[in-house]
Amino acid sequence: MTMINVAGLGIGMAATVLIVLWVQNELSFDRFQPDAENIYRAKVSLAVSPHENWIWETSQYVLGEHALKEIPEVENLARIQPNSYDELNFHYNGDLITEKSSAYVDDQWFNMFHYDFVEGSKESFLKNPFSLILTESAAKKYFGRQDPIGKLLKLDSNTYQVQAIVKDSPANSSFQFNVLIPLNAKLVNPKDKKDVLGWGQYSFMTFMKLRPGADVKRVSAKLTQIVKINRPGVKTAADFTLVKLKDIHFENDLMQSAFIHGNRKMVNVFIVLAVLLLITACINYVNLTTARASIRSKEVSIRKVVGANRAHLFGQFMSESILVSTLALLVSILIVQVALPWFRSFTDKHFADPLTSPVIWAIIGSTLLVSFLLNGLYPAVLLSSFRPLNVFRGKALLNFKDSGLRKALVVTQFTISVVLIIGTLVIFFQLRFMEKIDLGYNKAQVFTFSLPWKILGFDDKKNAVVLNTIKNELKKQGAIADVSMANTEIVNFTGSSSGGFDWPGRPKDFNPGVSPLQVDQHFGEMMHLKVAEGRWFSADIADQHNVLLNQTAVSVFHLRSPVVGQRFIHQGDTGAIIGVLKDFHYKSLHDKIGAVVVSDQSGEQSTFYVKTAKGNTQAAVGTAKNIWTKFAPDYPFSFNFLDESYNSLYKAEQQSSVLITLFALIAIFVSALGLLGLAAFAAEQKVKEIGIRKVLGASISHIVSLLSVNFLKMVVVASVIAFPIAWWAMSKWLQDFAYRINLSWWLFLSGAGIALIIALITVSFQAIKAAVANPVNSLRSE
Repeated sequence: MTMINVAGLGIGMAATVLIVLWVQNELSFDRFQPDAENIYRAKVSLAVSPHENWIWETSQYVLGEHALKEIPEVENLARIQPNSYDELNFHYNGDLITEKSSAYVDDQWFNMFHYDFVEGSKESFLKNPFSLILTESAAKKYFGRQDPIGKLLKLDSNTYQVQAIVKDSPANSSFQFNVLIPLNAKLVNPKDKKDVLGWGQYSFMTFMKLRPGADVKRVSAKLTQIVKINRPGVKTAADFTLVKLKDIHFENDLMQSAFIHGNRKMVNVFIVLAVLLLITACINYVNLTTARASIRSKEVSIRKVVGANRAHLFGQFMSESILVSTLALLVSILIVQVALPWFRSFTDKHFADPLTSPVIWAIIGSTLLVSFLLNGLYPAVLLSSFRPLNVFRGKALLNFKDSGLRKALVVTQFTISVVLIIGTLVIFFQLRFMEKIDLGYNKAQVFTFSLPWKILGFDDKKNAVVLNTIKNELKKQGAIADVSMANTEIVNFTGSSSGGFDWPGRPKDFNPGVSPLQVDQHFGEMMHLKVAEGRWFSADIADQHNVLLNQTAVSVFHLRSPVVGQRFIHQGDTGAIIGVLKDFHYKSLHDKIGAVVVSDQSGEQSTFYVKTAKGNTQAAVGTAKNIWTKFAPDYPFSFNFLDESYNSLYKAEQQSSVLITLFALIAIFVSALGLLGLAAFAAEQKVKEIGIRKVLGASISHIVSLLSVNFLKMVVVASVIAFPIAWWAMSKWLQDFAYRINLSWWLFLSGAGIALIIALITVSFQAIKAAVANPVNSLRSE
């Protein structure tokens, strides 16, 4: 019994520690920054139409200058421009170094945010606009064991010098940038400076440190007014708000973001999961301890008769509880230590070592205290309250004969297990639904790569020649089955535009958000886009002015029928609607399909779609890389398979699915462990009854049924209780998906069935063991 207690509690505590570690990391994002309570980021809502707002985390560079001068509540201000959609390609000693995580920061960045400098200083970094700060991991990646300070890296036509090294950002920081560059580097070129200082340039995150007690709503209103005054005549209303630094991690209404955001709903789910796992583990201890109370009753009674008082006995049982909890803690620390490398890798979080981190020891200590109290109080009160005379007279130890509390605790355990099983099934089938759903196009065996805009420039005619040359070279390769071009990757097309579109009957104030997809003539055939009405683009040059709309666009634009043939203006180009496409999923299934306008404009499709010949994937990628090297030798070849890009959209859900499945299995295992102990004790209590029944001719199946039926009834009751809880919880989770499965009845019955089978196997193992035992041994003492 002690081994069951220690094992069940240790595994439960280890799972709880891992969950709480992840939760603590999520809830502590950016809170370590000095004055985090008073730091805010500007956020803008652009009313592109009466029914649609675009919400951005970026604002104008010049907004900061005006805010410092005109808003007394602003104590300090810092700006950052992450290179979210543009990798940096450094040249060093003939090698090409690609950096995917970098940002430009202004002069005040290091006065507002804390960094641990290992070498160099912020002063040396700010002296020269062509300076770099690297994190320790980036410096090691770039230069190995060489001293990085003073090293020169070439970026485009400029040479940058490494001026400082900082420690890697902690796991709970939003600012995960490996390279920082002075924002002044963007202001050296007069043309770039003019663009940066424009009031229409929403490309900088503006962080403000407000004076204590400042009215945040009032500051937000002042920011809105500043932009309104400096952008007279602009119809799109820009409404500014301020978001506290500590709340940025859980923002969920942005169109797109340079940061990786958390899901507050999933954090709450895992908090509940941690509590349930710990309760499940502790129930075993309470159940097994109270179940054996009748055996220990005479021991307690004799102690009382010889003079032990209730306080002594209470202390004894609490001591036993702390001993078991401590042993379980040692087991849990061992499990955490072994599992943490995998947990770090899987969650992509660099958690501190559990034996050196004060935070983790605080988590472990808290878990120990909670488990000690849950495990110790009730058994200690129960066992220390026996009345010796009642025990010696053979009266029941508890006030209710069938030990209803123990049954209630088993029901609680399996209610938790059934809820987790159903949750695991729902998540699994939702992920499977997303994997199997017809997206409206064929993404199999297709990879994409994009030519850098620095190679192409802004001359569409010249671009068209270069792009077609590359396309033709790709099509000649035997390993490549097909080639097409578009302006973006279709799997996660987040670009949107408002204004510049017109059609007959459009109200003057109606400018809905539109996703403009520019493709070549072959794109529809290669990607298997389905035309519901009309036709696809032809080789006729007139089609370069025409468009296709998806079905949602027809509905959103309120176009009269027939749609095909109507005049349509897109981005100033007048043409006609030549076809209507069936809706296709061009972004995550979290979002509803929006209006898409498809056009064929040569020179603007810089993303190549390459379909590999069957069995020639590696050869196709190698061929594409060789052709890339001819046209962009100074840039690394980077490509994405559409299948992988699609799966990456649901990385968070896939992680959650694995973790919930893992912790559900742990909860079921711990519950089964407790059930095994109770079944063993029940068999021990009825050993003589079983012996007599066997002598009188009872079969093994009868004995198994005798020992199992009560436990299985408890699992059935637990399932009935679990159904509404699971339905409510999973309905809330599925609300995050615009396209989702239905919560069918068979999912709930399957969850109950799995729990019932596990309970039956667990109890039957002990019941069969008791049923096949020799009755002579149990009846010998009689």
